[in-house]
Amino acid sequence: MYTSGKYSSRGPALIPRMKTKHRIYYITLFSVVLLGLIATGMFQFWPHSIESTADWTLDKRSVHDAPLIRLPVSSPIPERGDLSCRMHTCFDVYRCGYNPKNRIKVYIYPLQRFVDELGVPISSTGLSREYNDLLSAISDSDFYTDDITRACLFIPSIDVLNQNSLRIRETAQALAMLPRWDKGMNHLLFNMLPGGPPDYNTALDVPRDRALLAGGGFSTWTYRQGYDVSIPVYSPLSADVEQPEKQPGPRRYFILSSQTAIHREYRAELERLKEENGEALLLLDKCSNLSQGAASARKRCYKGQVYDYPQILQESSFCVVLRGARLGQAALSDVLQAGCVPVILADSYILPFSEVLDWKRASVVIPEEKLSEMYTILKSIPHRQVEEMQRQAHWFWEAYFSSMKAIGLTTLQIINDRIYPYAARTYEQWNNPPVVKWSSVNSPLFLPLIPPRAPGFTAVVLTYDRVESLFRVITEISKVPSLAKLLVVWNNQNKSPPEGEKKFKCPECTAIDGLSLDQTHMVERSECINKFASVFGTMPLKVVEHRADPVLYKDDFPEKLKSFPNIGSL
Repeated sequence: MYTSGKYSSRGPALIPRMKTKHRIYYITLFSVVLLGLIATGMFQFWPHSIESTADWTLDKRSVHDAPLIRLPVSSPIPERGDLSCRMHTCFDVYRCGYNPKNRIKVYIYPLQRFVDELGVPISSTGLSREYNDLLSAISDSDFYTDDITRACLFIPSIDVLNQNSLRIRETAQALAMLPRWDKGMNHLLFNMLPGGPPDYNTALDVPRDRALLAGGGFSTWTYRQGYDVSIPVYSPLSADVEQPEKQPGPRRYFILSSQTAIHREYRAELERLKEENGEALLLLDKCSNLSQGAASARKRCYKGQVYDYPQILQESSFCVVLRGARLGQAALSDVLQAGCVPVILADSYILPFSEVLDWKRASVVIPEEKLSEMYTILKSIPHRQVEEMQRQAHWFWEAYFSSMKAIGLTTLQIINDRIYPYAARTYEQWNNPPVVKWSSVNSPLFLPLIPPRAPGFTAVVLTYDRVESLFRVITEISKVPSLAKLLVVWNNQNKSPPEGEKKFKCPECTAIDGLSLDQTHMVERSECINKFASVFGTMPLKVVEHRADPVLYKDDFPEKLKSFPNIGSL
């Protein structure tokens, strides 16, 4: 209640009441200052962009407020997609340039609403929550730039995650209208549900020229090794359901199958395995006595008994992941979150992030034709190894599958490692959980599927005595960003090499043992050449005097004997 006197119910007033006109003045002044501070904070912490009025993110403006772009029927359509594309042929690495942080810069196009000439949108869903989360995560990362001229990689704000919601031709026309499209060069598209009935192709059907594709269902036939990125199919179930982390070890069931709508031949084979192995295998399917909807998606049944999904996955050591209509399955993410070792039966499937993740540490891949042998194969794996795989499976989900942010930033890091290989993450950084990174000994049971990619090249410099030239060569070579190691071979046995990073002496390497010092060497070599000439019918070799040594380009040496007279600075 308002009190008009000098005293209120809380005690005496400490400040005399202002006159009405003064009070209005100070309130107005305070409001102006407050609004100024708010505006300053907004401009300081929001991304700076000359196109801020057309910003794409749902958090900052509604999709319905985005500019409307009408696509003429005659708009150009990109090419289908070049299967021969590789990073050195279809990607302009020079656009990325050198920067001290060794990090690519990614630009996200402003949000626009594309419609055909009749005003019908190119997508039935517009911008999905998942794609908005992905773009928001990238815009908040160190990869993001709002300066299109500095960008190395471009991401359209056109949502192609789910091909079922797209009009193929019109989506392709919208891509071709992007200002920096340039036949898709340095553009990245994210797609998780490719193809459609009846064929269900394993890559996005939208024509996309040379654009990179981060796809969720690649096969060995459609995946461009070292160019595309295989990503997981995001599972809203595993993201929305919080499960207590379960420690690795034996569980109630040995094998669990929880997928619905799998091929009848696979179902029959699983039922036969169930008959042979009893309670060791739990075979679940869709619940027929529940109404369709979100509730039924979180339930699985076996002979009338209802189980909560995906929680039931935590009760099994191994979980089957079979191919469905599409190769990529969201079930894989659910299984990993549960710390259940996925048993993957999907021939030709390119596993998510397999370019950097060693999947044999977290899964068992079995050919589809050996489904009948699955139980025997899994029983042969030692208990200690199963526990390690359970731990690794959950960590893979936590680090790379758990959110659209994790999926998007992992994709960008893989591309970043290709462009700056000398600063790339190591095999251990990609595959070792934090608890393993700090231990002194790693388990020798798990080795890379393939040798880890070398982070750079090793330069070998042969020298005898010219220390000044040696130092000059080393100084210039060390400026090359992709240099990993420099090895100097000091051939002067009578003089010690310069003092300096490590020295390894070869006592057996003496000059008197050189092949060229053997008196019979020249005779044997001449006889070999003459024999070759007689068999060949003529002498194809020509006598020349020639030095193929690029460091002689400044030496006082006849020009005709120099291979690289104009080589310039290293």
